[in-house]
Amino acid sequence: MEYISKNIENKWQKFWDENNSFEPSEDLTKDKKYILSMFPYPSGRIHMGHVRNYCIGDAFARHFRKNNFNVLHPIGWDSFGMPAENAAIKNKLHPKKWTYENIDYMRQELRSLGLSFSKNQEFATSDELYTKWEQEFIIKMYEAGTIYRKSATVNWCPHDQTVLANEQLEDGCCWRCGTEVVQKEMPGYYVGITKYAQTLLDDLKLLENNWPSQVLTMQENWIGRSEGLEFKFDLTKESRAKIERAFTKYFVFTTRPDTIYGVTYSALAPEHPIVKYIVEKNLLPEKKIKAIKEMQKIQERDRAVLEKEGIDLEIEAVHPLTGQTIPIWVANFVLSSYGEGAVMAVPAHDQRDFEFALKYKLPMKQVIVGKDGFIEKPTEAFVDEGTLIDSESFSGLSNSDAKQAIIYHFEQNSLGIKKVNYKLRDWGVSRQRYWGAPIPFVHCPTCGLVPEKIENLPISLPEDVEITGEGNPLDKHPTWKHCSCPKCGENALRETDTLDTFVQSSWYFLRYATNYKKWQKEGISKEDSNYWMDVDQYIGGIEHAILHLLYARFFTKVLRDLGYTNSTEPFNRLLTQGMVLKDGAKMSKSKGNVVDPDMIIEKYGADTARLFILFAAPPTKELEWNDSAVEGAYKFIKRFYERSNNVTKSGVEGIFKIDHSILSKEEKEARKKVYDALVKSNEVLNKTYAFNTLIASCMEALNALQTQKNELIWAEAYYILTNILEPVIPHTCWEISNELFSLKNFEKSLEVKEEVFEKDSIILAVTVNGKKRCEIEVSPTTTKEDILILAKQQASKWIGEAEILKEIVVPNKLVNIVIKA
Repeated sequence: MEYISKNIENKWQKFWDENNSFEPSEDLTKDKKYILSMFPYPSGRIHMGHVRNYCIGDAFARHFRKNNFNVLHPIGWDSFGMPAENAAIKNKLHPKKWTYENIDYMRQELRSLGLSFSKNQEFATSDELYTKWEQEFIIKMYEAGTIYRKSATVNWCPHDQTVLANEQLEDGCCWRCGTEVVQKEMPGYYVGITKYAQTLLDDLKLLENNWPSQVLTMQENWIGRSEGLEFKFDLTKESRAKIERAFTKYFVFTTRPDTIYGVTYSALAPEHPIVKYIVEKNLLPEKKIKAIKEMQKIQERDRAVLEKEGIDLEIEAVHPLTGQTIPIWVANFVLSSYGEGAVMAVPAHDQRDFEFALKYKLPMKQVIVGKDGFIEKPTEAFVDEGTLIDSESFSGLSNSDAKQAIIYHFEQNSLGIKKVNYKLRDWGVSRQRYWGAPIPFVHCPTCGLVPEKIENLPISLPEDVEITGEGNPLDKHPTWKHCSCPKCGENALRETDTLDTFVQSSWYFLRYATNYKKWQKEGISKEDSNYWMDVDQYIGGIEHAILHLLYARFFTKVLRDLGYTNSTEPFNRLLTQGMVLKDGAKMSKSKGNVVDPDMIIEKYGADTARLFILFAAPPTKELEWNDSAVEGAYKFIKRFYERSNNVTKSGVEGIFKIDHSILSKEEKEARKKVYDALVKSNEVLNKTYAFNTLIASCMEALNALQTQKNELIWAEAYYILTNILEPVIPHTCWEISNELFSLKNFEKSLEVKEEVFEKDSIILAVTVNGKKRCEIEVSPTTTKEDILILAKQQASKWIGEAEILKEIVVPNKLVNIVIKA
């Protein structure tokens, strides 16, 4: 047989399509495997990162099908989002048309790789039916208090007239138009993820054995749990008057109550209500007001790397224990998103506070000493364990004991409370753009904010809009936003904000877990969900390790609490694949270093692309593109295919009649190499994910067959190798298997025959006084006495007439003879 990839691949892709080969069974009593790769945004073309992601997932899916599991392996499209609007502006094409044309093209690209996706379960998040069921549970989340509306400061692009996520800013400017972003107070919808902060943190323990440790750590740090003391600073009488009595106090949170006697100033975030009031009312000199406004423009995530900056607000607070007055500053290192956006500053025991105090010549007071005692001229903050000094009745306590004692004192005297804080903030999901899922609420002059009636869903997007990039087209539509109040029937306005697209990608796995027939009628099927969930193997990029995975975990818990599923965690096992690089840089259109998968498929075939992408590096590591390695992958497949000509009909008929005991040493070794590959396959697909080692084992087995004439060995080898390589190069393996075995070797899992690993003889090293002198070959059943006789014979010239002091036999390894020197 001659290897012509295009003919073989077209044949089997057509066969799989016509026979619906990859649809999961509707029998919910079978053992199942749910294999899922993170779904793509339909940008127009797939890239090698897609190829790697989906080939890994496909290998799992194909492996488990052959092992008699009911396999769900779906694909879909994360199809809402701003890129479609950008394309609409650029190409004067409706976002919907652009999106679905891209889906059609990319679907064919994925098909050309021979990926074993379910066709029936495919969907796009912009499908109206997906929006319908999403809007239903959004309303239920609102009724449960998990979604709410409030005003908050957001990133606002004055040109595009839209809110931007932090991730959509580039150097403080809009990623789309380059306009400088401003901070603006406006109403929006928020998802109460902080209600689930502790649960999200605690349930990471459920994932410890099956998720990469670095991902668990990233999630833990993002949630950011900390325990400490929350208390209030009262403003002095003069300060209250200075800010027109708009505020009398503010709250701070600290994880270091043991240092409270070392407070020498307090600092507020630039967005703190007191700071905003001072700026709005111009209660400071113009130079200071201008400096604060500049500070407010800088995003919180960018401030960490900036030099610490501050402005004296010219007001003071009263220390809650000593009664002393302390100055209040605004500082760029204080974050409004953590605690109350205010800190007590203890420069002697906090490096950040220390650097700020040093710069602005603020006092420092040491209240904890280590074994070296008081530090006269500190060059950095003292942050080690120690003993309290100058802390009234708490002096003399260790700082760890003092933490709890001071918190207890605050609570007993109603000065403050013990509190747990999280860095995690509630998630703002409002977006002022067209191409997204409409938020299903109505604004009524009489009733206020009212959810739409469930029976009126979905609230669909109007298609007669013009995308200009300026403002939200839904606001400008002449009729769409006008409606009747679902509660009182009076004239009302529909909500024109649409949902952040992270919402759609936070529950899509539950869509797949519902049979498409049930989906039409009932949305998420609890029966189906209870069968398919959790996802057994999830595959995606490390760049999604925080937000996407955190939001998916959150939505799973919310939908569980609303009764849609019994699942607590969505993804049982997680594999984060490394990036595909070329010339040391991540492949991207902007860098001009993209390798087009279509060109690889056209020249070498899909199986070559699949083999290369799985062989070039372990899946969790970065993969450097190598043209010669692609050529090498093609040559291996061609050699593997064409050597199948060595398999004879009589060899096939005698596969299961091999008498291992009568095989020659070379035949036994060749057979062992094949079974080594089978063992490696089970290990890789169930434990290590190292596909490169599986492929290498198959290459070694093929090399070992080269000198063989035994037709039974050849037939058995191809029976096994086509089975274990099918997840990697399916077209080639189906063609060979069909020709030689009528596909019967794909019907069930293969058993490892232990006989092939039994050794006819073993090699033992012989050492004299610990130094290796020779080797002996013996049967595994040779007695210790006979081993020693043979060893002493072979090492006689090193032993000579010397007295033997000790004789040691280490089974299967060596013989050590100790002689008198």
